[in-house]
Amino acid sequence: MLHRAPRCDPYTWAPMTPNASISGAANRLWTPRASLSTCVRAVMFRDARGIELDPWQRLSYFPATPLCTISWWFAGHGERVNGPFPEREATPDDSREPFASGLLLGGPFSLPSVSYSVGEVHGMMLVLMPDALRLLTGIEPSSLVNRLVDARGLLPDEWFEWAQAMLSLPDDAARCEAVESFLTPRWQAVRPDANTLGARYEDWTTHLATRAAMTAPGRTLRQVERLVKRWAGQPMRELQGISRLEQAFYARVAAERDDDAARWADIAADCGYADQSHLTRATRRMTGFPPEELRRRIREQEGFWAYRMWM
Repeated sequence: MLHRAPRCDPYTWAPMTPNASISGAANRLWTPRASLSTCVRAVMFRDARGIELDPWQRLSYFPATPLCTISWWFAGHGERVNGPFPEREATPDDSREPFASGLLLGGPFSLPSVSYSVGEVHGMMLVLMPDALRLLTGIEPSSLVNRLVDARGLLPDEWFEWAQAMLSLPDDAARCEAVESFLTPRWQAVRPDANTLGARYEDWTTHLATRAAMTAPGRTLRQVERLVKRWAGQPMRELQGISRLEQAFYARVAAERDDDAARWADIAADCGYADQSHLTRATRRMTGFPPEELRRRIREQEGFWAYRMWM
């Protein structure tokens, strides 16, 4: 349910709601030039160095997503908070296990996830379209579903060398430039359609299905769905569900900006849900919270910083 933010140079600050429970951490979202838009969805930065975070503020919430990630920890380190999610809410007292390294490769997630930051935090997450990861590295997204693993030994040698070099760059702006300079020639060499724009999940999902259908003549629907799952790591039905939920939250944000008192029941109907309960179940499954509760937490709680970047 994340969308591509407007291009900024070199990156944009995430909007921060004045609230005592939200820290002054620097959360930045950077998006690439158009030539990389079908490959890179965004780069996310979080820098809380010099800021006292309480245990609740050290939790970070992420929704189910079709996207893949490469993550760097430049300062501090992260831990996976053990679920099960979305059956219950995470707390700082939950059992946790440290991530395997400070360089992580993540796949699509069919469920929400929560991490916990330890120490002074400074990190970066490169967010990639799953089919792009496969074309660029040969790594199958399906092998990474619901996983964050040590990138060492998985990334091709030149990718690992590039990822390691990111650690010695002077600042985040230089890292944005390094992403573009490294990925642009490689993506131009392998991208399937130079004219496709990387916009919302709905557009990408439709394009993925069209590509699968046109790959060879005479493909059945089941063959197309298998091909989409191979490219994206998740079945078409899951991708369509995420697309629809993104559309619903887009509609809510647009209504708020227009001072329109839109109701979730109306949004559910407009976005193709059977009723508001259907929308609520989908939102719980993909984020862990019902729509209005999620909206409140995004506004008021530090741990939802990643959501605020995209709203």
